[in-house]
Amino acid sequence: MPQWDLANSDCVLVMGSNMAENHPIAFRFVMQAKQRGATVIHADPRFTRTSAMADIYAPLRAGSDIAFLGGIINHLLQNDLWFREFALPYTNLSTIVGEDYRGPGELGGYFSGWNAEGRRYSPESWQYDGVVVPSSLAEGYVEIEGFAEATRRLHEGPTPKDPTLQHPSCVYQILKRHFARYTPEMVEQVTGCPREVFLKVADAMARNSGRERTGAICYAVGWNHHTKGAQIIRTGAILQALLGNVGRPGAGLLALRGHTSIQGSTDIATLYDLLPGYLPQPHAFRPHHTLEDYLKVETSPTGWWNNFPKYYVSLLRAFYGAQATPENGRGHDLLPRIVGDHSQLPLTVAMANGVIKGLFVMGQNPVVGGSNSKLVQRGLAQLDWLVVRDIAETDTATFWRDGHLVRDGEMRPEDIGTEVFLMPGSLSGEKAGSFTNTHRLLQWHDKVVAGPGDSRSELWFTYHLGRRLQELYRASTREEDAPIRSLLWDYPVDEEGEPDAEAVLREINGYTWPEREQLASFNDLKSDGSTACGCWIYGGVFPQPGRNLARARKPDGPEGPGTHLGWGFAWPDNRRTLNNRASADPEGRPWSERKRLVWWDETKGEWQSPDQIDFVKTKRPDYEPDWSKRPAGMDALSGTQPFIMIPDGVAGIFVPSGLKDGPLPEHYEPTETPVRNAFHPGVEGNPPAKRWAHDLNPIAAPGDPRYPHVLTTYRLTEHHSGGTPTRIVPTTAELQPEGFCEIPTELARELGLRSTDWVVLSTPRGEIETRALVTDRLRPFRLGERRVFQLGLPWHYGWAGMATGDVANVLTAVVGDPNTGMHENKALTCALRPGRLARRGGQG
Repeated sequence: MPQWDLANSDCVLVMGSNMAENHPIAFRFVMQAKQRGATVIHADPRFTRTSAMADIYAPLRAGSDIAFLGGIINHLLQNDLWFREFALPYTNLSTIVGEDYRGPGELGGYFSGWNAEGRRYSPESWQYDGVVVPSSLAEGYVEIEGFAEATRRLHEGPTPKDPTLQHPSCVYQILKRHFARYTPEMVEQVTGCPREVFLKVADAMARNSGRERTGAICYAVGWNHHTKGAQIIRTGAILQALLGNVGRPGAGLLALRGHTSIQGSTDIATLYDLLPGYLPQPHAFRPHHTLEDYLKVETSPTGWWNNFPKYYVSLLRAFYGAQATPENGRGHDLLPRIVGDHSQLPLTVAMANGVIKGLFVMGQNPVVGGSNSKLVQRGLAQLDWLVVRDIAETDTATFWRDGHLVRDGEMRPEDIGTEVFLMPGSLSGEKAGSFTNTHRLLQWHDKVVAGPGDSRSELWFTYHLGRRLQELYRASTREEDAPIRSLLWDYPVDEEGEPDAEAVLREINGYTWPEREQLASFNDLKSDGSTACGCWIYGGVFPQPGRNLARARKPDGPEGPGTHLGWGFAWPDNRRTLNNRASADPEGRPWSERKRLVWWDETKGEWQSPDQIDFVKTKRPDYEPDWSKRPAGMDALSGTQPFIMIPDGVAGIFVPSGLKDGPLPEHYEPTETPVRNAFHPGVEGNPPAKRWAHDLNPIAAPGDPRYPHVLTTYRLTEHHSGGTPTRIVPTTAELQPEGFCEIPTELARELGLRSTDWVVLSTPRGEIETRALVTDRLRPFRLGERRVFQLGLPWHYGWAGMATGDVANVLTAVVGDPNTGMHENKALTCALRPGRLARRGGQG
């Protein structure tokens, strides 16, 4: 949903985010909703400025989000408070699951399909009855022999359903049984949130749903940074689907992405396993050997992803130009394969083990931002070379001189053989380009001033590095060098050698080949090699020469309609609200005039809206597939199936494929936890969570008395990202000049601490020292018979710059979500004591 659409919400739950401080521009729309009478709820371990502006503040222990949200789902189901008219046709609640499925309530904490030896699940028993359904996500490849062939059954008829919801294996009954354990009493025991506060939240969300009212959920990395982060987000999505809060005005699940174009970086695929536009990177150990193999297993039989071949072949044409030929699979044979998990956490371990020889660090500060910072530094010290591109000398660039290995006496600078190259980068005003914000909106910015000295943009650096590599490999005849030699690398440059950023955006938009005429939208892409496109979801942002829609700056006036189609460009196709077919009922009528967005116009024979339609515009509400013709793609979805990216066209409350830790969310404790799992003692953490064994990455056992407190890390308003842009500037550094730890008043009293006293925090990975900030904003949690304290630690600080402090991530562990590989830095355990560390030379 667009940020500004929050103003149309009747209820806003902010969870996993301190939105007022970390996303203040978006939070102003929450305040507008509140001025119009909306209920604002903040659920968080800390009482923050967001909490102060909320109508209801719900305290909960870090890492217990699924228990809290699952309790709301149970409240809705037990009291019949869900929006039946919406959820029954628009979700898979009525779909029948195979009889072999069993949930963790029946199997002692595991879903059916668990392989204890391999620490992984097989999703065979999660499939619909008689139907195998592929994942709607590129990352969700299912490693079952014959799986791709089995999905062809989707051409033959609809998935099995029981619209009465009485079948014991329909999703509704499974869901009801699954969350029946999430009672208000259990929620209180696991999260620490008082029962009466939890029920106020549940009632507020239920009350603000239905035909006339909608609610929104806003979350940030407080949900992502867990070994069950994907399932936390899934729980929020299930809740919104049950309440009818998808695709409608003032409704949705808004991921509050980082300020440094984090959305754009994932769109254009800085993640190791994705290509631009969320296409899967070919894998050496999957059936991706030829283009035909790859397309066969990755193309969904039904839904919009049936267009997958058009997007992939056009991307290969953009990569390789004339070198993408039928003989090399239109460039598929040139594309490098991944062989496993190449994300940052295993990269950290691989560096420490001496496997990685060189590293580019571009606009990142892994010594401060990476999990288990001492392991990161140990890995950097094993490299042959390290290239750091940034606007200042960062902690990563100076690890060899000022890092923990040196100041703790483990190594001397002269013993570290890593050759470090510090390359000066440019600030955003010193280069042209685009930002993609949290609701998929591309906005262009121009270069306004030249950078000082030798500072250069990332575009300049990457382009000229690629150009020089091509020169070095030009005469090579080795097969492994062909991918570099074959790259289409002909971007125009100015007199200073800076590539034209708009030329890159034109390629991302897409053009015909070989004429290079701009395409109007991704609907013009072909799978025969006659089109090139750098990222299919951005198709339409540059539809004609000289017409960069990311530059558009024409907002709607006070009179409306409020979709602001003339401001920037939102992917895909400038659609502001995704799945907006769901804003009309199955017959095509708005659920209410108050929440009117999309409707069917029988006279014109098409859907109407002030937004772009996220559906086939001419598909009638009463359209049904002709199964005798084995329909494919969008022809296999009816006029009442608005979720076009999902193979069966409805919201997936139960997910048969694509997730590695279960078809439904289940509460598991963080990897490090002070308590046992109240739902199933003995199965504490997420069973398939990623762990990397290393002597320098020890993990505290559940309930380890040496580490009794819960620790969470967070951002400060006054410091940006890893702190580099603000810690180096005097006027911003002085706003938060030194690191600190927030400590509950009750714990401080027990330890004899006062604000500004020195304290030491320790985990099995290491210790840090910082100043105490004693506060009532953190309170003890009563978890059954246990009283547990929660500590809060900003993670922006390091030794570089003017605002300094010990590195919080010295304390965190290299563990990850099984689906995404995301670290778990929002919930771990620690010890706390007064005093300072004894470091080399007797200095603290």
